Amino acid sequence: MIGWADEALRGGTALAAGVLIGIERGWHQRGREEGSRVAGIRTFSLLGLTGGLASLLGAKGQPLIAGAIAIAACAVLVIGYAGSLRERHDATTAIAAFVTLTIGLLAGLGSIGLAIAAAAVVVLILAMREELHGFVDRLDEADVKALARFGIIALGVLPFLPNRAMGPYDAWNPWKLWWVVVLVTGFSFMAYVANRIFGARRGTIATALIGGAYSSTAVTQSLAQRLGSKEAGGAEAAGIALASAVMFLRVVLLVAIIAPRILPPFVLVILPALLVAWAVGWWLYRKASSCEGPSPPGNPIALGPALGFLLFIAVAAVVARWAQGQFGEQGIAILLLIMGSMDVDAAIVTAGGLPPESITAALAALALGGTIIANMAVKIGVTLAYARTKGRPAALALGASTAALAASLVVGWFRL
Repeated sequence: MIGWADEALRGGTALAAGVLIGIERGWHQRGREEGSRVAGIRTFSLLGLTGGLASLLGAKGQPLIAGAIAIAACAVLVIGYAGSLRERHDATTAIAAFVTLTIGLLAGLGSIGLAIAAAAVVVLILAMREELHGFVDRLDEADVKALARFGIIALGVLPFLPNRAMGPYDAWNPWKLWWVVVLVTGFSFMAYVANRIFGARRGTIATALIGGAYSSTAVTQSLAQRLGSKEAGGAEAAGIALASAVMFLRVVLLVAIIAPRILPPFVLVILPALLVAWAVGWWLYRKASSCEGPSPPGNPIALGPALGFLLFIAVAAVVARWAQGQFGEQGIAILLLIMGSMDVDAAIVTAGGLPPESITAALAALALGGTIIANMAVKIGVTLAYARTKGRPAALALGASTAALAASLVVGWFRL
């Protein structure tokens, strides 16, 4: 781009960012008396442009002048907002002004896309004042602790871990191991938040669909217990079936992310069961009456279980590498099947961490399918144990998808 055109684009972006933020701030302060507003659309527009021009001057060999302009702008903001901060105890507009100046500086340096994106995010945050405050008001102590724990898991540990193979058989990559923990607990955290927001309002089916994203077994136990009691509302059987249907989608997504090499044969193995699960779940849903949902499964974000899961997959990775040398791919397939009967996620993680030559994708897919059958058998038992005769429709629905998966595994085995 020609020099003057590039400079115009940078300055224009800085100005546009200021205008965008200024419109929101001006609209927010529209009801205040004339002269009581410290900054509106004109001030924010000029702040953005000031930042852009200061960066352009710095790029032309005048860093001292650019720094002086930025410092002077900050001083004006401090002086202008000092009284407002004492009277209203609200620093939002003052902080927005500093951010606008920073975005202008960023645009002047040439980061056009980042500057526009930052301005859009700032406007969104400012405009959603009522929604954000309402969301915070609905939180309880357990929710805040869940957020803090996930923050530690995702942001407080991962950036500091080495990204290289180490340990016995070079089976451990600390960064990848912890990334798996972040991924699995992230699924849990998102489902937990969604359940807290929508579960109580949308009833049993919403609880099943959302809760099934992180623990279909927990949902099955909760709904089966309700189904066997006098509090049953009629939709519990459908909820049990749909929670497992969601589980089938979830394991496909996990395989796609963690073990993409196995995805094509795994989809072929799992597809009949997935279709049957959704079909019978939808059929039970059409027959069910609406009712309020039970309490969602407990808070899934706890450091103890997360560390336990990490230890489990770390040991499994070493055992899998050892089994590879001792027994070949059949030994690894049996290992995955045994692991999956305790934790399907851990079996998927272990399969994704194995080298391609250790086990064929088709055999690994069959082993993972076998782990899901074990998990489904547990849920059928839980349903019948808690709901007894009332749980027969749900147990038959789970049995139908399990039978479809078993048939698919038999076909896949004879094709090996």
